Order: sequence, then structure tokens, then C-alpha cells
Amino acid sequence: MNLQSAQKRLEELKLEINEHNYRYYVLNQPIISDAQYDLLMRELIDIETSFPNLITTDSPTQRVGATPLTAFDTYSHRQPMLSLSNAVTIEELSAFDQRIKRMLNKPIDSNIEYIAELKIDGLAVSLTYIDGKFVSGATRGDGATGEDITSNLKTIKSIPMILRENSQYPIPHLIEIRGEVFMTHDELRRINAERIDKNEQTFANLRNAAAGSLRQLDPTITASRKLDVFLYASGYIDGEGFDTHLHMLDAFKSWGLKVNPRSQLCQNIGGVKVYIESAGNVRNNLSYDIDGVVVKVNSIDMQEQLGYVARSPRWAIAFKYPAMQETTVIKDIIVQVGRTGALTPVAIMEPVVVGGVTVSRATLHNEDEIIRKDICIGDTVVIQRAGDVIPEVVQPILEKRTGQEIEFVMPDECPVCSGAVEKPEGEAVTRCVNIACPAQTLGRIIHFASRNAMNIEGVGPAQIEQLINRNLIHDPADLYTLKIEDMLRLDRMGDKLASNIISAINKSKNTTLPRLIYGLGIRHVGEHVARILANHYGSLDALMVSTEEELSMIDGIGPIIAKSIKMFFEDEHNKHVISKIKNAGINPQLTVSVKESPFTGKTVVFTGTLKSLTREEAEAKARLFGAKTAGSVSRNTDYVIAGEKAGSKLNKARQLGVNVLTEDEFFNLLNE
Repeated sequence: MNLQSAQKRLEELKLEINEHNYRYYVLNQPIISDAQYDLLMRELIDIETSFPNLITTDSPTQRVGATPLTAFDTYSHRQPMLSLSNAVTIEELSAFDQRIKRMLNKPIDSNIEYIAELKIDGLAVSLTYIDGKFVSGATRGDGATGEDITSNLKTIKSIPMILRENSQYPIPHLIEIRGEVFMTHDELRRINAERIDKNEQTFANLRNAAAGSLRQLDPTITASRKLDVFLYASGYIDGEGFDTHLHMLDAFKSWGLKVNPRSQLCQNIGGVKVYIESAGNVRNNLSYDIDGVVVKVNSIDMQEQLGYVARSPRWAIAFKYPAMQETTVIKDIIVQVGRTGALTPVAIMEPVVVGGVTVSRATLHNEDEIIRKDICIGDTVVIQRAGDVIPEVVQPILEKRTGQEIEFVMPDECPVCSGAVEKPEGEAVTRCVNIACPAQTLGRIIHFASRNAMNIEGVGPAQIEQLINRNLIHDPADLYTLKIEDMLRLDRMGDKLASNIISAINKSKNTTLPRLIYGLGIRHVGEHVARILANHYGSLDALMVSTEEELSMIDGIGPIIAKSIKMFFEDEHNKHVISKIKNAGINPQLTVSVKESPFTGKTVVFTGTLKSLTREEAEAKARLFGAKTAGSVSRNTDYVIAGEKAGSKLNKARQLGVNVLTEDEFFNLLNE
């Protein structure tokens, strides 16, 4: 066989094998036997062995074979992978529907179309396809940055290396496709049986097994475990988007992507409730685990109007089924003090296994919750893992009370510093008001040094607690005053470890603005909100002088978060700590300088598909020229820059009389 005929036959084999993979792993409708499939693969391998220069990354033979990694690279999602808010009762689901109608100015008795989907209990991933070819894949991570697990995802046969062409649904130039990798009960039983034979620890549940398998540094181990995937959402799209969520799912199926066949279009919230009841009835009969139902507004235009808040979209919610439950006895209730001064009662219980995990502690949240549930020390209680993850006390079993139970009383002073505590009117949480409380200091510094904040390796709770007890540090900024001889005063600390820790502290000075904002520990400001603030203001100084009104105008920042941010930066102690942090050489900026332009001080909203830049790049450029960028249109918007296929935001801008510019007009003004 010469090169030309080999190449022709190789392309034929790739198409044929990909077709059979699609029919077997996605449709579950094979049309050839396993032996016939093996013959096709063998022929392909023989050709590639004879002509190695013809091997391409999208070949069916390249799903396994990557060299084991020493660590995963990080991967930045083009569009954040957000989490969902939860509903645990039908009443909360109805409230979600009513909230949607209010925000869309729809009559309360009108119907909103929803898509209901099973909430798969696995590991969320994002797949990137360029011109229809799978180029990379990553875990969700913190929503903005995940781990690059491309080689492992290639081992999952239901993930196509090349999307199928379909004239009805053109494949975008670039698209991020989101989904959930999972494992079946049969496969978990098979793997655990093998691990028992090898005297290895077994996996506790399907989620742990799927996550552990997908995060193997050696792809051959991942390949040995039969993982599967359901795709259910899109992230960033460079190309034609979708009108509805159902339209998107239909496109996915036409491209050869695996979509859960139980996803359903519901004409209103009543239909969603019927779906939830039906799915709950078959939950235990499925080959995989689910922990609820995801409900999404079907219209993409409505999704854009509703927008996002903090870490979740307003147009979607996860209905959680009641978790698996067990009973145990509360031996004691202790009170922990967090970095914000919150006093949190925690139940210490007789250990019990719930859903494959041993549970001995569970937060009771606050005093009001204990009173509402009528929980006493000594009670036999029903516990569950909320969302099948977090231990939660559901209720006491009153019939088992003996009269020896003790009523819990929240202490009238801080259990750590003996300082005064208060419970502000309208709030459920009791707080220690002593800003110098060691527990708060410990919590703040642990948070500041944590992996997702300043990421100071080697500085954990044990080291920080010793540093505080020896009066070596009193706030996060003091970490940057430490010397090797200070570290050597700690228990089990040698010269090399002390040197490494000081190096890690100095290394953390080269951080990013979102990490620093998150590390400050502002109440209600998580990683996602920190990124929103960093991208909007570009510097810590600009954020510190912002007004509560300005903060509330930012898409994703509500009035509660805005008030919390303003109060934090008005506090003299916090100002002093931030000044010390800056003096240590930490003051990251997102932009070097701001240039004067017609957009300086103006609020700008981008909508539609831009020709020359992604929306994120265009927003960054606008901020470079002094503009404030927002995600939604309001009366405070000064300009809307409309790209191709602009929808509801453009219509709203016209209704409000906001200045509308084309992409070319926007850049022409910048150039002038």
C-alpha cells in the first residue's frame, strides 16, 4: 500500500469507526459485532504503524496513550462555570417561578417554558471544540480555572473527537460544551471488587469513583474504568448561538454528543413539578446516581434578560431530593467561632455511616435553627447528607426522649475570647464583637493564606495557630514580616521547612487582584464576586473608594453584597491591615493605566457576537479606556455596543433611549 492509498483508507476507517462509536456509546444501537469492530481498529492500527506520519490527534487510536503526567496544568474557562441555587421544597420551586415572572414583567398567571433535566451526581467538565474537533477539556475547578484533563477525557468513548456535521445546526468555530462525567453502579461494583482483591481501599460512592478516575495522572488508569458523560450546556461560543435551551440540546444530539434522554420541555412550572415527581419515582432504578432535577428557563433571550447573581444564574435552579437518612445520638453541642465572628453550634454525634461516609459532626447553623427543630443534647436524631454531601441534622425523634436530655443555650460571651456577643435584630447569627478575638484572627489568616486566596504553601491552620499563640502575627499582613528565625520557634520546624515557608510567603506577593480581594475575607465576597470586582475596578484602590450605589449597579452584585463591601472598607482596622499589605509589596493591578476617551466614566454594555474580539476582550479594552462595563442594560447605561445577532439587550436599549453603537463605531471612537 502506497502513501496515497493508505491515507485514503485511513480516512475511511476513521469515519467508519467514529460512526460505530457514536452508535454504540451514544445511541446504544450498535450495528456490527464487537469482533467486526475489532477488525476495523486493527486495520487502522496497522496502517498507522506503517505510516506513523499519518497519525492525527483525532484518530480513534489516540484516545489512550498519552504519557503519564506529574501534575495537571491549569485551564482558564472562556466563560465561567457557575453553580446553581437550590430548592428543597415545591414551595421554593414555585417561588422561583414567581420570581422569574416578576423580573420579566410577566403576569403571575402566565406560563414560562422550562427545561427539566436530571441532576447527575458526577464531576462537571467543560469540553472545547474548534472547527468541530475536540481540542481540550477541563474540570470545573473554582468556576474560572480548572484542571486540564484533556488526555483523560479522550478515554471516554461517548465523547466524540470530531463532531458530526449537520446542515440544520452549523457547528460554531469554537464552542465550550459543559456536562457531567459519571460512573454506573455496575462499573463501581466491578472496580471495588478488583480493589478488594488487591487489598486496596474501595470507593465510597459513584461520585468519588468518577472524580478519582477522571483525575488520574495516568490516562491508562482512567481508560480502564468505564466512565460516561451527559452533555447539557454551552459556555463560550464563537459562532452562531441558540434560540432556546431545547434548540441547543437538539444541536448537541445532531453533532453526536450524548444528551440525557430524560430531559424534557415543560410548558409551565406545573409540568416541572410532575417531572420531578416522575423522576423521583424512577431514581433508584437508574444505572447512575442523581440527587435532584435541574430546572432552566428554555428561552435564551429570557436567560440573558434575567442575568446572573454572584455565583449562579437567575434563570436556573436545582431541585434537590431528600437525602439518604440515618439515626444517631447527639453527645454534645459545641460552639465554634469563625473568621467573621459568627458563633456556630456544632453537634458532636455517635459516628454513623450515611451514604458510604462516616459522619460524627454536623453544623446546627444557629440558635434559631436549634429552637425551630427542638434539638437537645442527648437526643436521638435523624441525620442526612444535605445534597448527599454536607451532614445535616433533620429532626429529633421525640418518642425516644428519656427526660435526661439537656436544652442547648447559646453562650452570652464568646467561648474563645470571653468577649461580648450580639445578635443583631433581623439576623439569625450571634457574633463575637471583639475584632481582636483569636478565633476570628485565626480564621481570617487561614482564609488569607488558603489555596484559592494567596495560596501560601506550607502555612496551614496548625502553623498559623502557633504563630498567633507566640505573638508573632496578629493579622494577615504580619505574615510578610516573618523571618526564618521566627519560623524556627514553631514545633517540628527545621531549617529547610522554615526556609521553604518564608519563600512561599514571599512568592505569594506576586498574586492576582481577584485572589487578593477574595483573601481579604469580606463577608459575602466569594471567588466569583472577587473576580467581578477585580474586572470592574482594575485595582484595590479603586474598589476601596467605590460607593454602595456604584457597587449595586454592577451585574452580579446585589445590595447586600454592596453594603458588606462598603462596611468592610470603612472599618479602620481593615484599612490599617490593607495598608500593611500594600507596604509589604502586594498591590496587584488589572490595568497598567487608563486612557482618556469618550467612554471615560461611562457605563458600557456589550451584546451580540463581535467580529474582532471576544466579549471579555472587548470589555477589558473598554475598561482600559476608562469605561465601566456591565452585563445588563438599565437607565444608568450610557452606551450599548451591539454585535451580530444582538437580542433583548439591544431591544431594551432602544426602549430606554440608550446610545447604541456598532462594533466599528465603538472602535472608531476609541481610535479618535
